[in-house]
Amino acid sequence: MQSSLSVSDSDGSSFAPLVVLELAEDTEAETITWLLNRIKDKQQNGGDGDDFLSIAECQYIIKHELDTLRAKGESHVPGYAKVKLYPGKSVIRRLQSKAILLQYFPLHDKEELKRLSVSWYRKIKLSFQPLDDIRHYFGEGLALYFGFLEYFTFALVPMALIGIPYYLFAWEDYDKYVLFAVFNLVWSTVFLEVWKRCSAQLAYGWGTLSRKKAFEEPRPGFHGALGFNPVTGREEPVYPNTKRQLKIYLVSVPFVILCLYLSLYVMMIYFDMEYWALSIYNEDPNLWTSVLLFIPSIIYAVVIEIMNLLYRYAAEFLTGWENHRLESSFQNHLVLKVLVFNFINCFASLFYIAFVMQDMVLLRQSLATLLITSQILNQIMEAFLPYWLQRRRNKKVHKRVRRLLGDRELPLVEQVQLEGDMYTYLGTFDDYLEQFLLFGYVSLFSCVYPLSALLVVLNNVTEVYSDAFKMCKVFKRPFSEPASDIGVWQLAFETMSAIAVVTNCALIALSPQVKAYFPEGETQLILTVVAVEHVILAFKFILAFIIPDVPKHIQIKLAKLEFESLEALKKKVNT
Repeated sequence: MQSSLSVSDSDGSSFAPLVVLELAEDTEAETITWLLNRIKDKQQNGGDGDDFLSIAECQYIIKHELDTLRAKGESHVPGYAKVKLYPGKSVIRRLQSKAILLQYFPLHDKEELKRLSVSWYRKIKLSFQPLDDIRHYFGEGLALYFGFLEYFTFALVPMALIGIPYYLFAWEDYDKYVLFAVFNLVWSTVFLEVWKRCSAQLAYGWGTLSRKKAFEEPRPGFHGALGFNPVTGREEPVYPNTKRQLKIYLVSVPFVILCLYLSLYVMMIYFDMEYWALSIYNEDPNLWTSVLLFIPSIIYAVVIEIMNLLYRYAAEFLTGWENHRLESSFQNHLVLKVLVFNFINCFASLFYIAFVMQDMVLLRQSLATLLITSQILNQIMEAFLPYWLQRRRNKKVHKRVRRLLGDRELPLVEQVQLEGDMYTYLGTFDDYLEQFLLFGYVSLFSCVYPLSALLVVLNNVTEVYSDAFKMCKVFKRPFSEPASDIGVWQLAFETMSAIAVVTNCALIALSPQVKAYFPEGETQLILTVVAVEHVILAFKFILAFIIPDVPKHIQIKLAKLEFESLEALKKKVNT
């Protein structure tokens, strides 16, 4: 049985641990004492003394203190002469790499979790999510993700309702999809502008909107020679920026280009399979050969998901190897690598079919197959598989607990063991990435497959319940992350929206109905489409400039608070 340390908010008889550190079974007592003393020293010297913090905020502070715990003058871990400590390097990472510290995580609050589960996912109902309760329990970062997921789903409803009659009554008349493409242009433009205001409203209610960006400490994985930081006046790791840039441009960039080439190569294999299936169907059209027409797209969709998964691990390894000092820099480089590959890997075939082959029937078929297959795979991988594995893993533990305790409350030790075996939540990165790709499918090509929005709505409704269930029952409780917006993902969605403008304008230009207005040639058509596309993009930027990200009434409240703070400071200085 592994030994566990608990960082608690109470020293009295009612022991209420906040964070559990799980150590290896054979950990030396000397090591445990040393680690406890280092944590206590860190909290006394740099801990937050605010008594009005929520449990989630306290857990965030504790995680920050643990991550920034670095070697002082020790040459090795006490009790382990062979485990050396290096000045400036993370103590926690070193202990984890040597399997002394197995994991550390915050415990669930059983009563609060039960109340949250009842109001969140246990009853299927048509209502808004309890975002304030989610924020209180999991923090602002996760609450903003669920807020965005909810907003995105409701924003898709008008497009889904319009798409149903288009699908039913204009299936083979692609010229009528010009109107749907125009609606798509307007929707993708307004969608993100309204979200920024909704996001500001949520952040203001949670008190994070006016929070200034905190000074960032070096990330836990950052390493380098020990140097002096003139800002903090402390010694900390220093890594040459030139060396990092060389790693990026000589290794990471060529690797990404190689992966993009492999993705395009796989795409061409997919088209060969499409031609093969089509030739068989043309030779003998029947039920089986008509089903065969969908097989290449299904196989390609599965391959895309596998390639995305493998590339994600490679990108994370490369970004860590680049040794970025700040977590924000690490996340920005990781997001850029992943988005570029995922965009090409998921959408390159659709662009090729639309603008090179100009085959709208195949485009509709490929889009439908890719979208449906990816949604099915995501639901299996994100909901059913983790639930099944977790249930199988905990089955014996639950039986043993029920046999020993009956209906009595689960003891603390048993709770720690049970939650220690749960999966670790890796953050909202993959969740935002999934919504980014779904937004791409809808905003780029839904005019040729109007049911796209409806499928995404159905997917997101199940996503809300499956993600809520996973957060409450499958994953360990994550450390909360304070946030005032969705961060770099806002820029990612805005970039996709701009690409959607260009794509939909080009699709409109391909319509025979539009081409009929330009009998003299394609040059005038192309120039007109480019001009219209530039006007729409300019309108998007003007709209973003005119409409403030923060609603006026919130701006007034923030200004009033700032004024009152200054007045109070003046009175304090005068007295």
